Amino acid sequence: MFVSTLSIAAVLAALIALSEWLATRTWLRHFGAALLVIVLTAIVANLGVIPTYGPETPLYGAIFTYVAPLGIFWLLLLVDLRSLGQVGGPTLLLFLLGSLGTALGAATGHWVVGGADALGDQHAALAGMFTGTYVGGSVNYNAVALEYGVMEDAALYAGAAAVDNAMTTVWMVVCVTLPRLLVGFWPKSNDQSEGVQREPVADDGEVARIFDLAAVIALGIAAVGLSELLADLLKERAGLDVPSVLMLSTLALVLAQLPMVQRLKGARLLGLLAVYLFLAVIGSLCDAEALMRMGELAPVLGVFVVVLVSIHGTVVFGAARLLKADLETAAVASQANIGGGTSALALARSLGRGDLELPAILVGSAGLALGNYLGFTMVGLLGG
Repeated sequence: MFVSTLSIAAVLAALIALSEWLATRTWLRHFGAALLVIVLTAIVANLGVIPTYGPETPLYGAIFTYVAPLGIFWLLLLVDLRSLGQVGGPTLLLFLLGSLGTALGAATGHWVVGGADALGDQHAALAGMFTGTYVGGSVNYNAVALEYGVMEDAALYAGAAAVDNAMTTVWMVVCVTLPRLLVGFWPKSNDQSEGVQREPVADDGEVARIFDLAAVIALGIAAVGLSELLADLLKERAGLDVPSVLMLSTLALVLAQLPMVQRLKGARLLGLLAVYLFLAVIGSLCDAEALMRMGELAPVLGVFVVVLVSIHGTVVFGAARLLKADLETAAVASQANIGGGTSALALARSLGRGDLELPAILVGSAGLALGNYLGFTMVGLLGG
């Protein structure tokens, strides 16, 4: 297992390096390194070079559990609160509309595929699981599944998870691509002024001393541990279920305002590398073999999820068009629903929208709470 883990890590690092090279040296630069990391990892994983996501690959779990939060922390160290202004309102509004679009899409998808006749006794629970995960993330998916015993049917649970993971990967690709494809057809937004800072995606160069790197790494590890401790204490002693990512974001933002922290170099490079590792694992979620093993239920769940996400996307991007919000804001808000705060942060970075990083994390965290409510409500409405 040790050698296998090292081999997987080596392949992921090589894919990130290849994606960066392709995105800076070839015609594939139009797609961006983030999209290339996802696609290349999905191809390599399904070819069997590395395993697709699963419990037998602890490296993937470690990246989700530790590396992704570290990436959030390091990138938030670059945020100067004085420059945020009023940015974030449109992201929150589109996120909330996207959540409603997810619920509407789940109800519609349930009806389109035939409800209980097609999905079986757990039809309502499945609709609630997909509603929860496409509002706030996999935590909500598992919460609904546990409550209604879906995990007792291992084939159904694993198959539904495979469909969910595949759509998460596909939608990340869609959100990376759409702002580039539709930019010529999109009206100028009301809130997209000349003052909004758009960071160049290709310029990731940064010179850092060993002292800087060591200090930034130490701060990140300490902050992740402290945020988890604070979240546990609040839950045990005050009954407040506050996501640890909110604690982590707060710590990062407080530290980011200190001059001594602002002088440290390396947070950008470390943060981007962590984000790319996270995106690589997103690519590994797309397990074609697991989908094929589901038999007749696979296309049914596939149609269900496609309908759900299509309606969600129509609501988010349609609302953005009516409100004259920019494409990147709509994409980040949508990704915060479908993939959660970390993937929304990754999307904001890949689109060169540093101003959307903090809103992405905050609305993604809100989705962790909102997703449970909407997921269980959906189960009740559909007769669970």
